[in-house]
Amino acid sequence: MRIDLGDDDHIEIMLVPLIDCLCFLVFFFLAASTLKKVEKELPIQLPKSSAAVSVSGSVKAFAIAIDREGRVYLGSQPVSADLLHQRIREVSRLNPSQKIRLDVDASTRGQDIIRILDLCQFEGLKNVSFHIADAKSFSK
Repeated sequence: MRIDLGDDDHIEIMLVPLIDCLCFLVFFFLAASTLKKVEKELPIQLPKSSAAVSVSGSVKAFAIAIDREGRVYLGSQPVSADLLHQRIREVSRLNPSQKIRLDVDASTRGQDIIRILDLCQFEGLKNVSFHIADAKSFSK
């Protein structure tokens, strides 16, 4: 007596669910790669500190970046001194206790940093901090 094991059935790979999964993965990686922070693209090498304190908070800081030549950026756009002063004045008027974060290149001249600090102080912004790199995350 012969037993039918069902080996004659053709195995078929279902392509529609496979294509759906691949499209989902492609769209996910495309969306995730375009949502990166713009501030990381600036030509700034942050100074290192082994005594850096990590600060976490729900309040978003107003970021001002200064590169080694003294050019000032808001977000990823370079700005003039007049536009920077106007933006700092607006921030001060809206929220005098707004956090200001300075992303300063390690080779930036002190005078360029002091100019930004003076603008913040002149407009009454006292909550100013520096964004620095943790020395532990760098290899020598």
